[in-house]
Amino acid sequence: QVRLVESGGRLVQAGESLRLSCEAPGGAFEMYSRAWFRQAPGKEREFVAVIDRLGSRTLYSESVQGRFTISKDKNKNVVYLQMNNLLPEDTALYFCAADATTGRQAGGYKNWGQGTQVTVSS
Repeated sequence: QVRLVESGGRLVQAGESLRLSCEAPGGAFEMYSRAWFRQAPGKEREFVAVIDRLGSRTLYSESVQGRFTISKDKNKNVVYLQMNNLLPEDTALYFCAADATTGRQAGGYKNWGQGTQVTVSS
């Protein structure tokens, strides 16, 4: 089973930036939308952003709107999440997901990666 592969998470200080990557080996999920979710300890998985398969339409959660940018490199089949002005409340395990939907519900996505940890210290 092909899985998405996230990378780029690490420990940073508040106010710093990070760029997460979501790779799909072998051209997998190329025709699917791709989304980022995050899950903090003891909390439910939360929608962050989604980009459609063409890379032309994006949606963001209110908590990251204006600070995070999702983009897609169609040549490399990689989706990025540029995170600026990080806050301690952004600390979570960040997951990439892919499916035919562009919805905000985690249940709408059948294909997931293992996650990459982002920790923001104050």
